[in-house]
Amino acid sequence: MSETNGTRTRAVGVRDVAALAGVSRQTVSRVLNEHPDVASATHDRVVAAMEELGYRMNNAARALGTRRTRTIGVLASDALQYGPSRSIAAIEASAREAGYWVSTAYADSGDADSVRAAIEHLRAQAVDGLVVFAPHARTLDVLKDLDTGIPTVALHTADRSAHSVDQIAGARLAAAALADAGHRRIAHLAGPADWLEAEARASGYEAELAARDLDFRLTVRGDWTARSGYEAARAVRDAGATAVFAGNDQMALGLITGLRELGVDVPVDVSVVGFDDTPDAAYFWPPLTTVRQDFDELARRAVAALVGEGSDAASEASEASASAAPAPVAPVLISRASVAMPR
Repeated sequence: MSETNGTRTRAVGVRDVAALAGVSRQTVSRVLNEHPDVASATHDRVVAAMEELGYRMNNAARALGTRRTRTIGVLASDALQYGPSRSIAAIEASAREAGYWVSTAYADSGDADSVRAAIEHLRAQAVDGLVVFAPHARTLDVLKDLDTGIPTVALHTADRSAHSVDQIAGARLAAAALADAGHRRIAHLAGPADWLEAEARASGYEAELAARDLDFRLTVRGDWTARSGYEAARAVRDAGATAVFAGNDQMALGLITGLRELGVDVPVDVSVVGFDDTPDAAYFWPPLTTVRQDFDELARRAVAALVGEGSDAASEASEASASAAPAPVAPVLISRASVAMPR
């Protein structure tokens, strides 16, 4: 019900649309539910009537007839970090292109009860599929224990699946760029140990150095923030590293500032490579060489796996898992001015 100029009026319903379009209520329902057996002229007449009357779809009512709400649930944590926040935006854009809406619930990834509550909240909305940002092993452990009954795709894991960026390959690209420039004393400024991506990037760094028989090892732990990169500068300088692979661009930014304050020039004395290619990376001084992740492709794959091309979400997800999965999304090295040959 709505109220206009003090007069209560009935909300526009399917019966009103049917009367204006000159069709049955069943025909309006078929149009709403995208049934293929509706003549195009009839479809257009019904849509025109909806627009004229200002009819608004009721997703809950629609779900009763189709068992689909055309809504994708997103379980997010650590959304202040660039990777998760950029991924959420990409999921929303990709879902809109597929004719779906997104409902997002936030949870503390370190609190299993918080994760369970967020998933239950999304289940109560009868979402057709679920995207889970799972940067921590704890979140994955909760998912394994829950039988959600909803097709689910987990992103930001380190499992090298079709729904992940190959973090190990990206880290090897970063370390290789420094080694190819002639560096033999390459340090790693790593993300926090409880992040799956941080561990995968650290593994890639180790693997690339081992493949090149480089014995120097230095891993300094940060927490993804520029401040932690800044605080790592002294350890890098004192260890005599001539190059650093930073686990993300924000830590690289802090590291560069910290090194400068210690009288260490980047890239003349120490070269730096980041990870993510944030929008600001090209405007650091010097512009940052970094590894780019294709968040848009990652989102497209996740949405496609859940909603398919007009097929039922559960059926589509089942078929996708049964078929040969494509390779992880490949990262790309973006070369800028923060890498130079060692002195």
